[in-house]
Amino acid sequence: MYLTAREAAEALSITVPTLYAYTSRGQLRSEEVPGTPRQRRYRREDIDRLLERKEARRDPSKAAARGLHWGSPVLESKITLIENGRHYYRGIDALKLAETATLEEVAELLWGAGRLAAPWPVTGRRELARMRGWSPDPLVRLQMALPLAGAVDPAAYDARPDAVRRAGARILRLASVAIAGEESDGAAHEVLARAWAKGSNPAAEAIRKALVLCADHELNVSAFTARCAASAGSSVYDVVSAGLAALKGSRHGGESRRVAALFEETRNGKRPRGVLQDRLKRDERLPGFGHPLYPAGDPRAEMLLRVAKEGHTGEEWRLAQALARAGRQILHNSPNLDFGLVALARCFGLPDHAPIAIFALGRTAGWIAHALEEYSTGEMTRPRAEYRGPAPSVVAARR
Repeated sequence: MYLTAREAAEALSITVPTLYAYTSRGQLRSEEVPGTPRQRRYRREDIDRLLERKEARRDPSKAAARGLHWGSPVLESKITLIENGRHYYRGIDALKLAETATLEEVAELLWGAGRLAAPWPVTGRRELARMRGWSPDPLVRLQMALPLAGAVDPAAYDARPDAVRRAGARILRLASVAIAGEESDGAAHEVLARAWAKGSNPAAEAIRKALVLCADHELNVSAFTARCAASAGSSVYDVVSAGLAALKGSRHGGESRRVAALFEETRNGKRPRGVLQDRLKRDERLPGFGHPLYPAGDPRAEMLLRVAKEGHTGEEWRLAQALARAGRQILHNSPNLDFGLVALARCFGLPDHAPIAIFALGRTAGWIAHALEEYSTGEMTRPRAEYRGPAPSVVAARR
């Protein structure tokens, strides 16, 4: 969203000349208005960020609390940048990486290995093959496999970077096979495609792109959870377990299940506009649309929807297209990653659990990157709480 110079100045409670001074000092960025080069426009998120910095100077404690809810950054990281409607892995556009890179290659980029390697070999074949009988839920299988794999790894608590990368490679392979539910060689997207789509090359390519787009997304709730576990000295196996537990929540990766239910409701003879309107009348939260960090639209969803269209132009694609259009018209929000994952899975005929499974497998690479970064600090993450309960003297007096 853009503001004119006057609107930006009013939002900041300053004059237009002062706004220009902020811009000249690099505190704000401005862009030419297309077709009218003498006029400048300002991004709403830049204005909001400057307002947060002003508030931080006036009331640091309030600013710190807001930082936990889509506010200002609360720690430094060199992994992922989200800026100007795109996101970058160590300075490289994630969407461009998704065009050709595998998850394994992106993992090594995120882990700072300095090179892009070929897929790692499968290890512990007999043990991995047994996982198919543990549970029909792929994430439950992974949650069961991680502590067992960590228990038999004598270097599980070796926090040196090279040791963590070696363990990370084993974990990523373990996650691929646990989620697929069967033993298979090759890169992660190939393993999943064999299990879900009989090795279909178009499906494999679609899964590959989705895995790369899911690899990391800055300090989301699962990444923060993983970092907290790493800061406590947990093994990288337990770090991934912690991240996975957070991802399964209905407001994070589990959101895709709510999106899938929305698709099903629309598919059962109801018009998309009617479905969305009925949910709004019931005061229900509508999943799959909008993202605070992408006011102009989630680029990951845009790419996944293009891939979905290439894979299937029949009923499933028409349904996804109609639902996306209704969301834009009624909610004035574009589809987000969860919507894109569900649309892709349905268009390629993947199993119902594919959206959250792809999300989890891709994000495993990011959790390991955050663990590496957190181990290097040698500090424990321990924020303070502002106490709002009864005063001790009041409690004592009642007794």
